Amino acid sequence: MKVFFMENLTKLDFVPLDISGRNYLSWILDVEIHLDVKGLGDTIKHNNEASSQNKTKAMIFLRHHLHEGLKFEYLMIRDLLTLWKNLKERYDHQKTVILPNAQYEWLHLRLQDFKSVSEYNSAMFKITSKLKLCGEKIPDNDMCGMKEHLSHTYRTSKHLVDLYQASLKEKEKNIEANFAYQDDDLLNESLDFTNLDVADDLINGNMNISTGNEKVHN
Repeated sequence: MKVFFMENLTKLDFVPLDISGRNYLSWILDVEIHLDVKGLGDTIKHNNEASSQNKTKAMIFLRHHLHEGLKFEYLMIRDLLTLWKNLKERYDHQKTVILPNAQYEWLHLRLQDFKSVSEYNSAMFKITSKLKLCGEKIPDNDMCGMKEHLSHTYRTSKHLVDLYQASLKEKEKNIEANFAYQDDDLLNESLDFTNLDVADDLINGNMNISTGNEKVHN
């Protein structure tokens, strides 16, 4: 029973908050989602009426997902909302760093900079996630425009591929036809084993066939 308790104690549901705060925005999202699943979502809201037992459970969960250095720094804080507020004041400035960068990436996102559409989609969703974490809302028009651009680019690319393949097939046909023409010429040359004078003699019946010293006329 003790072993089972220790395994649950060391198990993490997501990456703990780093002492540098670089993963703060994704961390608070993970905390909110998991607390909601556990029925403890109200414990980190102001003026909540959560029970002391639920607040304690949420506090244990929160501290369990902190860097060891942060656990030591905030060792004396026993109130959940106080800890939540202190962490927010300390790391919420990450938005001022992440937001301009995400906005720049969004404005300069181009399909031609990626090897595949899947890589492009992955980058696009990563950028939109950053924007949403910073509280930015992406207008539906922007997303629709992006989808239309992607669809148009895909159709254009496919059209160019089809044209290229058709040109290759046309070249193959021309090469085959050229070879066939050359083969016919060679065949005609090989069959033309007589000159015009001999052909006339064969047609007129004047061909002489020598047998020793005699000449036989047809």
